[in-house]
Amino acid sequence: MSPARKEEFLEIDGHEVRISSPDKVVFPEPGLTKLDVVKYYLAVADGALRGAGGRPMVLKRFVKGIDQEAFFQKRVPENHPDFIDTATLQYARGTSAEEAVIRDAAGLAWVVNLGCLDLNPHPIRAEDLDHPDELRIDLDPMPGVDWSQIVDVAMVAREVLDDVGLVGWPKTSGSRGLHILVRIAPHWDYKQLRLAAETLAREVENRAPGLATARWWKEERGESVFVDFNQNAKDRTVASAYSIRPLPDARVSTPMGWDEVAVRRPEEFTVASVLERFAEIGDPHRGIDDTVGTLDGLLALAEELGPAEKPPRAGDGEGRRQSTMPLVEVARTKTKPEALDALEEWKARHPAVVPLLHPADVLVDGMRGSSSLWYRVRVNLQHVPEGERPTQGELIADYDPWAGKEWPGRPGSD
Repeated sequence: MSPARKEEFLEIDGHEVRISSPDKVVFPEPGLTKLDVVKYYLAVADGALRGAGGRPMVLKRFVKGIDQEAFFQKRVPENHPDFIDTATLQYARGTSAEEAVIRDAAGLAWVVNLGCLDLNPHPIRAEDLDHPDELRIDLDPMPGVDWSQIVDVAMVAREVLDDVGLVGWPKTSGSRGLHILVRIAPHWDYKQLRLAAETLAREVENRAPGLATARWWKEERGESVFVDFNQNAKDRTVASAYSIRPLPDARVSTPMGWDEVAVRRPEEFTVASVLERFAEIGDPHRGIDDTVGTLDGLLALAEELGPAEKPPRAGDGEGRRQSTMPLVEVARTKTKPEALDALEEWKARHPAVVPLLHPADVLVDGMRGSSSLWYRVRVNLQHVPEGERPTQGELIADYDPWAGKEWPGRPGSD
């Protein structure tokens, strides 16, 4: 066996791109190395750039491998090459960040070399940071929901889009869900975009009650497909087309035609199969930029539906929400394995409760921290008779993702 190489240089469209540790195995199950990941993105560059090119992006870096949490880097490295553009975004807390903007295949190779597997662009172009040009519909299934229900909800979403004069382009999320992308003219701000997305979600729920939900609070959704309108809020990003997701099988977020949605499954689309598919049929989303639409129809529907119901809040003076569900919080942890271990410990403490829980009653949520995810574990006791419900106890784990960080308004900060 030859020794692992420290680096390799690729000539890509007139740019030299250094790939460090090209032989490092990134996906052990299919045996994909870092160089294999680079070559994948070069092979599908036309499609990947259609989704992520020209947009500021957050760098989600898996520097310790797919089994460890990624960290999110908003600021572009100072020593970035001249073929990487940048754009300065203003954030809600009053901070700003100069983010990377890739425009060509060399840029794809460069971000992969940093440890990025999936691409996470904002729904804006670098030339106009205030007016999004893409509405993103994220169909997120709750536990216990199968693919056929996601398909049913997707078809309802397509009907709603058609009724307001918009064209949706479906792709797998690369995990369990489905994304529908809608190109719009850059005439509306983020507030209007989110309102339009929330309106669409509410209308999908109205047309498919029980199958779909627009309820923001997870414990209220039941076994339904959440139409996640908040992915259209400012500062939010989603994995774009042809992104490799950090799953053992190297699954890919893959564009599809509407005729494929009901007959294909997310697990069919991996690096190996998508390479063959792209070589054979190209990008099913190649016409997406020819279907630019308007938000007028959705915003008119928002007026017709009226304001969305607001969740109840506690009268504690701090504006914290009071859930209507009988929730107990189990743990807050730095990693998902720690979260799952804490959940198992809680179940061991309350064995009589476990058989009464439905799949959607167990809530393990990845929460965005300052630069990485942390995890919150809760259990909804709605299906447990009131007299048999465990009370809120001390957290099994109590990780503070904000330890050592301060900002105006943070409890305990000046």
